[in-house]
Amino acid sequence: MTTLELLHEALATVQDPELHRALPELGMVKSASISGNIAALEILLTISGCPMKDRLRTDIEKAVLAVDGISSVDITFGVMDEEQRANIKKLLRNGRESFISFAQADSLTRVIGVASGKGGVGKSSLTANLAVASAQKGLRVGILDADVYGHSIPRLMGLIGQRPTAIDQMFIPLESYGVKTVSMEMFKPERTDAIAYRGPLLHRVLEQLLSDAYWGDLDLLYIDLPPGTGDLAISLGQLVPTSEILVVTTPQVAAAEVAERAGRIAHQIHQRVIGVIENMSAYPCAECGHMTSLFGEGGGEETSKRLSQLVGAQVPLLGKIPIAAELREGGDAGKPVVISAPESPSAKAISEIVSKLIVREKSLVGVRLGLA
Repeated sequence: MTTLELLHEALATVQDPELHRALPELGMVKSASISGNIAALEILLTISGCPMKDRLRTDIEKAVLAVDGISSVDITFGVMDEEQRANIKKLLRNGRESFISFAQADSLTRVIGVASGKGGVGKSSLTANLAVASAQKGLRVGILDADVYGHSIPRLMGLIGQRPTAIDQMFIPLESYGVKTVSMEMFKPERTDAIAYRGPLLHRVLEQLLSDAYWGDLDLLYIDLPPGTGDLAISLGQLVPTSEILVVTTPQVAAAEVAERAGRIAHQIHQRVIGVIENMSAYPCAECGHMTSLFGEGGGEETSKRLSQLVGAQVPLLGKIPIAAELREGGDAGKPVVISAPESPSAKAISEIVSKLIVREKSLVGVRLGLA
């Protein structure tokens, strides 16, 4: 092979950091030539001011300098025009217009809505940690923060103030700890702005966040639902009929009665309730090891029992997560406890729950696989 052919072969190994596709496939290599031992490249960015420009430069230089006969790389960056961006959108969506990929019959992504009967049970913190723990086990994972009024996922995932890259009407989810994340907060002019949307508009917001994001191939998508049994809980069942529901409660029996309603509404709209998680459970004393039940006991078991009776099938209590300072501290710092304190009782409990959660009960026999 000539040096120029080797150069093109090297460029084919470089992927766009956000789209995870090869540069030539995306049409980002406008020209490539060799003069002596210098490779001259013109690379087209998807948007002006691309945040991944420096990362892209580093990846290209590393790949090209590995080619025999090339000792220097001269890279010139340009920007795609509207037609070129439109071609990328068609490529990523397989030629189709905007659609919810998770609602298609051939989708292999499990969509899990994390629900609770009321606020304050740690649902968002749990969603973030479940997602990161799933990614640690080698799965491709995403989080959609559908808690439009009380969105907190960006802080929990260390993404405060960051905005996704937009390619016309399509945007690329932000990524941290191996998890792709989308939240309404990322699209507000100011973080402090309040959102005051009513029913039909809420449905449209959820639809756009699901369809306009380029999620890529995910194994799991966790959706952090608002507390209660309102519009968005119903909309998820309509937009992604195959979605499953995970119910979060605290040990307090009074809280369990409220948590049951979240499972009840899911059952009414024909979603599968896959389990219950008890958060803020008893924790060991640091001095003597005595277990302290700050919020009582039995809430998780009671919720599991009630929902099992309701759906006519076993809705298991997947685990209990002890209340702990490191869980709260990790959330405030944007570093989930499964990262910041992996040996803590809370992190171990979350990891054990994920081990149960990621097991597919339904066979993939007969499902068309999206292999290229």
